[in-house]
Amino acid sequence: MVRAAVRSLLRQATAATRPTAKPVARTFITSASTRSDAIFVHRDTDYNNPKIPFSFNTENRKVADEIISRYPPQYKKAAVIPLLDLGQRQNKGWTSISVMNHVAEVLEMPRMRVYEVATFYTMFNREPVAPNFVQLCTTTPCMLGGCGSDSILETIQKHLKVKPGQTTPDGKFTLVEVECLGACSNAPMMAVGDDYYEDLTPETTIKILNAFAAGEKPKPGPQSGRRTSENSAGLTTLTSEPYGPGAFCQPEFQ
Repeated sequence: MVRAAVRSLLRQATAATRPTAKPVARTFITSASTRSDAIFVHRDTDYNNPKIPFSFNTENRKVADEIISRYPPQYKKAAVIPLLDLGQRQNKGWTSISVMNHVAEVLEMPRMRVYEVATFYTMFNREPVAPNFVQLCTTTPCMLGGCGSDSILETIQKHLKVKPGQTTPDGKFTLVEVECLGACSNAPMMAVGDDYYEDLTPETTIKILNAFAAGEKPKPGPQSGRRTSENSAGLTTLTSEPYGPGAFCQPEFQ
């Protein structure tokens, strides 16, 4: 019993000399306040509300019907993305609430299902954009490639006197930063409308912007003189006409 009492006293003494573990404080991080339209919640405005009429024009309605015909009748709601894109193009580059409602009506699907698609994909602009919609890639490959997207961003901001998310006072350009557009080999690059402008330098960027400002259409693609994505030594592969489908098919058994 004496030994047990001694061991107990030793344990207590040892425990008393150990540093007491401090409770871990759980920090709470509050994100900065964000406009409701930035978190995909619609709020009616004088330029974007359900009372503003929208419907496909005659030409686009034919295109919409052709797109819908590619799907089984019970699955025609699968055409929601191409129809939203069609509506956005007709609506001067952005997808209003009236565009969404009309697509829902055409596809006979709940409006909320259309809203879910339009607010998920960043390809659908939920605010008006200028005719020259400039999307500059600032992802890592474009930051590291060539002169770097940082210098291109600085060039565009100085030349147009806008920051990402803004439209120029003359209404000709809207600038946004985007994630990878899939032209990493030709970095840095930007998209204007449906066209890619690659291998950019500050000089070629200003030249492109000036052409658009003058109502001209600059030649898309690499601005360095190369044809596609070949290295600095020139095209080393795919230098001949590719063979067509079935070139290596075995002849039918006779």
